[in-house]
Formats: sequence, structure tokens, C-alpha cells
Amino acid sequence: MRVYHTLEPIYDEHSKVLILGSMPSIKSRENNFYYAHPKNRFFKILSQVYNEEIMDTKESKIEFLKRHNIALFDVIKSCDITSSKDSSIKNVIPNDLSLIIKNSKIKTIFTTGKKAYYLYQKYIFKDTKIKAIPLMSTSPAFAIKDVENKLYENYLQIKKFTDNF
Repeated sequence: MRVYHTLEPIYDEHSKVLILGSMPSIKSRENNFYYAHPKNRFFKILSQVYNEEIMDTKESKIEFLKRHNIALFDVIKSCDITSSKDSSIKNVIPNDLSLIIKNSKIKTIFTTGKKAYYLYQKYIFKDTKIKAIPLMSTSPAFAIKDVENKLYENYLQIKKFTDNF
């Protein structure tokens, strides 16, 4: 099934890091917001990393991201995908990141999961020339032993970049 990215990027002129997923999940597209599956740990992990209360509304999540100079978007503009499975992604058309990069202070890009990293390297790196750092997936489909501690340690990298620049 052909799917089109419908979410606006979240960023402002103060954004220092950009976090890229692959393509919004079905739940995210239904809820018109990133990482919207109730079992996705993305915002939970970020709230722990920054020692803040868990965000429960779209508005509070946007405020959190902007307060910490974090931009959020996805690698893919459109693709063929089955359900929300990254492993099924084919026929990718990438998003253009030039406006985000041009209108912010982004010097570091993180990707959530291996597929987002692979697609960034394949389609976008040649244009941005900004090295991407892959992060573990926060998807509920990605479950390993002690995942919460590993995710926390992995996502601490974001805080280092937002605090030190």
C-alpha cells in the first residue's frame, strides 16, 4: 500500500538536533502526531532523559521538543509499506530536509531505528552532509530484555548534544 507522510516537521530556529524516524505508523497517522502508538516509548524515554514529567498531550510534546531544541521529522515522504512494518518499506521517496537545516541550528541528526538510519544514509546524507547517529527503536514491536534501561542509556546522547552546544 502506498503511504504518504502527512505530518509537519517540528522545529524552530533554535533546534540543535534533528531526530528522524522512518515513516509514521498507522496510529501516528491516525492521531496526526509522531510516535502516537500508546505503547511507543519515545516520549517516555525523552522525559526520563531530561528528568521531566511524562508528556500527555500533543501540545506538551511540542513544547518539550522546542524547549530542549529538538527537531522531529521522518526520512520518508512516501513509500510502499505493509501495516507499520519498517521491514516492508519499498519504493522510497525521501523528505527534503533543506528548509529545516537552513532555518535552524541543527548540527547533529539522530535516527530512531536501523531502517531510518539506513534510509537516511542512502537517500539524504549526500545532501545534508550531517553525520547521523542511530538510536534504538522505541517501537512496541522492538522488545528486548531490559529494553527500558538500554533505551535510556542510548537516548542520553541527545541530551549531551542539546546541553553542550
